Amino acid sequence: MALVTAPGRIEYRDRKLPDLHAHGVLLKVKAVSVCGGDLHIFKGKHPAAPLPVPIGHELSGEVLKIGKNVSRVKEGDRVVVEPVIVCGQCYFCQRGKYNLCTNISFQYRKGQGGFTPYFIADEDWVHQLPRDTSFEEGALVEPLAVAVHAVKKGGIQLGQTAAIFGAGPIGLMVLLLTKLSGGGETFVVDIKDFRLEKAKELGASEAINSSRLDPVDSIRKGTCQLGVDRAFEVVGIEKTLVECLNVLKKGGISTVVGLFEDQVIRIPANIFVQKEIALIGSQGYCWDFQIALKLVERGDLKLQWLITHTLPLSKLQQAFDLLLDPHSRAIKVVIQMD
Repeated sequence: MALVTAPGRIEYRDRKLPDLHAHGVLLKVKAVSVCGGDLHIFKGKHPAAPLPVPIGHELSGEVLKIGKNVSRVKEGDRVVVEPVIVCGQCYFCQRGKYNLCTNISFQYRKGQGGFTPYFIADEDWVHQLPRDTSFEEGALVEPLAVAVHAVKKGGIQLGQTAAIFGAGPIGLMVLLLTKLSGGGETFVVDIKDFRLEKAKELGASEAINSSRLDPVDSIRKGTCQLGVDRAFEVVGIEKTLVECLNVLKKGGISTVVGLFEDQVIRIPANIFVQKEIALIGSQGYCWDFQIALKLVERGDLKLQWLITHTLPLSKLQQAFDLLLDPHSRAIKVVIQMD
């Protein structure tokens, strides 16, 4: 199993699999994609995952063995894993809002990362992969569920304009989902031209490189100085969050999806009152894997579009180097485990 033991250092360690419990499912891992959260861990800056910690939670695989009481999947099924661990007993879990569980954790934080040959999950968190979907695409269902939850939280409506700050995998998925939801003009902001090119390919009305243009001015000009109805922060830095607020139309909503390495930031407070805008957060997913998988099954989203590199496990270090290299053209890197 792969772990980050120090900033920039990946090590592999053997582990003994626990006995399979009655509702457990043993998977042969087939593909794992590198997540933005993995990059935070790799840099030693994840606010909720102190080193050393296993990495990898966006995974797909084949069912090898099931516990005696498992009924939702069978041996040989192709599946994806929803990697949350929740208590099922707290105020939020009892109301179906398990992403807000007071004791929420994730498999990698409890010692089981995805970059490993075998993975054990409870059957409640194992979902069938559509027949015509590859394992590599299946590894992107987890971030797609994150994007589904964010767009639902943002409440985009027919014809509404939107700005998306960050054209990484989740930002591009938010773009696709915004278009599917009937959104109007959509502005995408990033500092990498190749990601902005991808955003245009995927339907962005305007792609803005914020290292050369002021995105707030550009978006205001593109909306007759009104601003946008909805904005999504998918980067996790102070500058983009402030811009996300400043581009909002009066009465607009900004949704925060990005993970902030620096948690203490400054934002302009008075505009909340002056413009009656709202800033909301989007935490993971909650009943969103089902929607994500249905969108993939129907062909509404082609996850293959976002995969720029596939590498073997032996080149995991190279995968992280690619994603952190400002000159690379990597968007989504998937590790093939076979």
